[in-house]
Amino acid sequence: MPTPTQHKSEDILLEARDIQVSFAGHTVLSGVSVSVRAGEIVTLIGPNGAGKTSLVKAMLGLLVPQSGTVTRKPGLSIGYMPQRLQIDASLPMTVRRFLQLGTQPGQGKTLKALKEVRADHIANSPMQSISGGEMQRVMLARALLREPDLLVLDEPVQGVDITGQSELYKLINAIRKDRNIGVLMVSHDLHVVMAQTDHVVCLNQHVCCAGHPQAVSQHPEFVALFGEDIASTLAVYAHQHDHHHDLDGHVVGDGCSDECQHDDDGDDNTKGHDHG
Repeated sequence: MPTPTQHKSEDILLEARDIQVSFAGHTVLSGVSVSVRAGEIVTLIGPNGAGKTSLVKAMLGLLVPQSGTVTRKPGLSIGYMPQRLQIDASLPMTVRRFLQLGTQPGQGKTLKALKEVRADHIANSPMQSISGGEMQRVMLARALLREPDLLVLDEPVQGVDITGQSELYKLINAIRKDRNIGVLMVSHDLHVVMAQTDHVVCLNQHVCCAGHPQAVSQHPEFVALFGEDIASTLAVYAHQHDHHHDLDGHVVGDGCSDECQHDDDGDDNTKGHDHG
């Protein structure tokens, strides 16, 4: 798979140029440009009210900007994973049945998608009984059933603990490599996401800074938005495990390298590095 620096213009799946969005005279986005290429993870970060959701809506065609253009690759297939989903507690529905709603992908395709996100063992579990980490993987499987060229993920680790977040981000990274698809992601989880993305776009109504995670974390506008303490701890490190985590972040395996220490309750004490 080509690295992000090897991408050509024809690899662009989705591109926004000079997007301007205003509501009731209030500017939400001003002159924002973002592109996502095949095999690349692009992550939008920024404070609440920065315009991240509005930008995604504009790029998906759900919101018409006052000015600017959005270009999509012809025939582009998009798999969308929302930030959260509420399932009526009184509605009896298994994970398998949920994935088949509105799509009818067939049993084999459904199980294949669940296996890809490492959640096939909960195929027959009621949706109401699965954990936060399992729910996010089910939602990811549903997005993958569309055979997407591009995944759009809005806060994909919502409701997942910190070690589970790391595992889910690594899974997303593996899927984009295996499928050579683009990923456009919105996230607030700076410490974890910075280790699992190729290109970061920091928004605050405009593009404050954009580029490689390490470069962005040292940019003056990033420091001004998030503070020196956060910026100084966002160096991205490679980290080798001799264990892994289950869907909710619990340690599964015989041990851990010297760099990674765990408390008795299973929480990571990974100060100064991410699970990359």
